[in-house]
Amino acid sequence: MYMYKFKPILKTMLWGGEKIVPYKRIVSDQKQVGESWELSGVKGNESVVAEGPEAGTTLPGLIARHGAALLGKANFERFGEEFPLLIKFIDARQDLSIQVHPDDELAWKRHRSKGKTEMWYVVATNEGAHLRSGFAKRVTPAEYAASVEDNTITDLLADYAIRPGDVFFLPAGRVHSIGAGAFIAEIQQTSDITYRIYDFNRRDANGNTRELHTELAKDAIDYTVLPDYRTHYTPAPDSEVELVSCPYFTTSLYDLTHERTLDLAGLDSFLVVICIGGSGTLTDDAGNAVPVHQGETVLVPASVRNLRIAPDGAVKVLTSCIR
Repeated sequence: MYMYKFKPILKTMLWGGEKIVPYKRIVSDQKQVGESWELSGVKGNESVVAEGPEAGTTLPGLIARHGAALLGKANFERFGEEFPLLIKFIDARQDLSIQVHPDDELAWKRHRSKGKTEMWYVVATNEGAHLRSGFAKRVTPAEYAASVEDNTITDLLADYAIRPGDVFFLPAGRVHSIGAGAFIAEIQQTSDITYRIYDFNRRDANGNTRELHTELAKDAIDYTVLPDYRTHYTPAPDSEVELVSCPYFTTSLYDLTHERTLDLAGLDSFLVVICIGGSGTLTDDAGNAVPVHQGETVLVPASVRNLRIAPDGAVKVLTSCIR
């Protein structure tokens, strides 16, 4: 077993832009690419190994073959052959719909699925880029539903101007929307359950509006109001900066100009490495070396005991695992 890169799954979206393909340094004629699914075990959208001896193998196939050596003992016992995280890049040319995701309990009750807790790391922005996260003031479920009817739901939400490096943690139940001009990396539970609350009355090329799930969302929403929904952290070059730690994932940022070795001996989990800037080389304790550049994602098996990251001048990566 070695470290794995996967073929990106590009998704054309009504709101998608043209940044993902050049950012990832790949060749594609696909237009309005709103999402690149970097690492996915979602049924019907399973990632496929891009290179090496196991090229062509799906992510579930890798898990079936390697089990706990790939996922970690506790993760394999907990998730079986389902990969527990979904990793994406998202490019919003227009505002995405306002939406919410159910928690595990509600998602299982309604859909026999896991819920969706997620996080965003802002990679790049256009001038005026923004996003929405959480309610700006206290509202009742009835007031929420009425605001969707009269097109005032955006007035109830906290709206943030954003810049590269901003982080937002989005537990299940938090109403949110990625705004125009945002280019982000998203780390989430493996779930594709989304309740679309409001879509700005947009129509597709055939003049159709998209389905809304206003009533389903009503019981899924957490109506708690917080003073600030942004995740604050202090940058520390050439050091680990933990951004988010929750039961579903722990994500750290490494902004490196010098080589660094990560001690993974005490970690009973895979490690996902998402390169968000620059380039470098990942080398595991068996001597396997994988070059990585901006826009690439690498899956490091749980059996790896240490991982050396050597920048080519500079490299910035997010790492995510389940502790």
